[in-house]
Amino acid sequence: MVLSTPILHYSITPHVNTGMTHVADKQGLRKPSSEQTRSGLSFRAVLIGLILVAITCFVVSWGELVVARIQIGFLQMPPAVIGIFFMIMLLNKGMQRIKRGLGITSGELMMVYCMMLVASMISSRGVMEKILPTLLTPNYFANATNRWQETFFPHIKKWLVPFDPQGGPKQFVAERFWERLRTGETIPWSLWITPLAAWGILVLIVVFAFLCLATILRRQWVDNEKLSFPLVQPALELVRDDQASPLLKNRLLWGGMLLPVLVFGFNGLHNWYPNIPEIALSKVLNDFLVNPPWKGMYFTPVYFSFAAIGFFYLLPSELLFSIWFFTLFARIQDVIATSFNMEPESMPMYGAPLFLSYQTVGAYLVLAGYLVYVSAPHLKKVLKAALFREKVDDSQELMPYSVAFWGLIICLLASVGWCVLAGMSPWVALLEFGVFIFIIALVMARSTAEAGMLMTETTFRPMDLYRLFAPVHSLGPANMTMLAFLDTHFLRDQRGLLLTGFLDGLKISDGANVRRRSFLPIFVIGVVAALVIACVIQIWLPYHRGGNTLYYWIYGGSNMLGFWEYQAHMQWAGVRSWQAPVFFGVGIVFTIFLSYMRAMFPWWPLHPLGYALCVSWTTTVFWFSCFMAWVIKGLFLRYGGMRFYMRARPWFLGMVLGEFGMAVVWTLISAATGAPTPSFPWP
Repeated sequence: MVLSTPILHYSITPHVNTGMTHVADKQGLRKPSSEQTRSGLSFRAVLIGLILVAITCFVVSWGELVVARIQIGFLQMPPAVIGIFFMIMLLNKGMQRIKRGLGITSGELMMVYCMMLVASMISSRGVMEKILPTLLTPNYFANATNRWQETFFPHIKKWLVPFDPQGGPKQFVAERFWERLRTGETIPWSLWITPLAAWGILVLIVVFAFLCLATILRRQWVDNEKLSFPLVQPALELVRDDQASPLLKNRLLWGGMLLPVLVFGFNGLHNWYPNIPEIALSKVLNDFLVNPPWKGMYFTPVYFSFAAIGFFYLLPSELLFSIWFFTLFARIQDVIATSFNMEPESMPMYGAPLFLSYQTVGAYLVLAGYLVYVSAPHLKKVLKAALFREKVDDSQELMPYSVAFWGLIICLLASVGWCVLAGMSPWVALLEFGVFIFIIALVMARSTAEAGMLMTETTFRPMDLYRLFAPVHSLGPANMTMLAFLDTHFLRDQRGLLLTGFLDGLKISDGANVRRRSFLPIFVIGVVAALVIACVIQIWLPYHRGGNTLYYWIYGGSNMLGFWEYQAHMQWAGVRSWQAPVFFGVGIVFTIFLSYMRAMFPWWPLHPLGYALCVSWTTTVFWFSCFMAWVIKGLFLRYGGMRFYMRARPWFLGMVLGEFGMAVVWTLISAATGAPTPSFPWP
């Protein structure tokens, strides 16, 4: 059963029907007539946003690192942001009721929302949770067994890390970070200043590259292809001024909220009073598949998330079908491989089966190339504008096309130059950031703009492409040492990808009736403020509580993956696998086939994005929610029709608000009382 939904339509091919009123400019270009009446930057929104940026950084840091059972900030539509934003919106409505004009406008609310959005991503896996622990990891975990001191220390520049690479392991700055300060000791801030400034420069270079890329892509994805950017829809629904049918007065909205409120309320009280029953929201299918060949299936959990089901209900059925279908399609390949006794190999640093991961590498390359091909007419205009060969109206973009184009090139070169100063070869740095920005980040952004994925996570790094042609150890120890840092900082965990936040913000500007260029200072202020605030919080926390007592994956898991990986290549050359090139080719051919069928036959139900994400952590977590939403939506449309489907939308939006709101509530309760919290089904 595959149903198409005309409410939110997506396609990998461009659409021309806009449904918008336009006026022509002098160059014959078309732009929304409403641009002329859009509001500009609001200083009141900036001030409120800065306060909420600080609150968001604290809630995300405390929830993810101290509470640890609530990963509240790394989704591309972060629960912390939606939960806090809903509370702020209710407060704003109350103030407007007390006195007209006392609250802030919907446009100002959306500016605040965008500042909170980037703050959440930076506080979580987007920046801070990956960078800070990794800078001290080689020093604290170095020992005689792993020989990290002899392997990595000689190739680490002193200005890159807070510890002294010429000294021994477990220096004071690192030991106290994991084991907390003793009485009378203070945080060694002076040792952190130089490395934080150095890595901060690289982060800002990448952030500006994303701003430039978002500027270049916006017109193609929003105006030409009419992608709906589903992640922005809940926030826009909340602030819309529809007096005929006010959302907050809809009983279905509150009914949908009540369900997750009760479930997570009971589960939270269960931790206090064990006699209260706990409602299980997760199972692992592998626990029931213990016999061959089924036991060879990759990790397949079932997470029941009210918020995910509620959000996916708003997406097209064909995309929902593709996501859960290709997830199971990948697991079936595992079973078949096991039945033929294929030697099991895992993708380095990711854990997914290598033969499946390399299929997704091929899929990414095809999708990135296809996106460039589809965007070619628009990209030619951007290039001509950047070279001043043609006038193009870019007055309503985030920044002029010339600034965006040359800014993107300069950022790429600057990142390469930074890496060269840190000890890398220029071509290795170019491969690392070229693949990251123009392939991985591009496809991840498309997965949120088109497929509405709540999480961005990939299954490969640029070095996995290099492995197709040469062994990794041929890079040399200096390159591999820096890659151990860079892969962890930028590649291993894509959750909290800022590019998607910038693109969502530009889409929000249309719904909020705010000039797009006004969002540039909003983004810049939000990013800089979040970097400073989150950095202070996440240095203070481990020094006063001990990193060993905080979330284990951040301080004893992901931060070590890069060093384990490249240590192995430094000490052992390894054997190149036949599976990588063979299944890389399979991924290319199959993605071309899927794209061709989708372009030629409107009835074709399988979307190539679903195939590209088939073994990512994104689909591993959300495949079952996609399946449930697909079934519910199909039944509603089949037996109730479009009218019934539309009437039920507030109920499912309420499920999103209820689950995300409870995550914020339990985080605040835990911060105030130290009480344990329930687990939430998006790990």
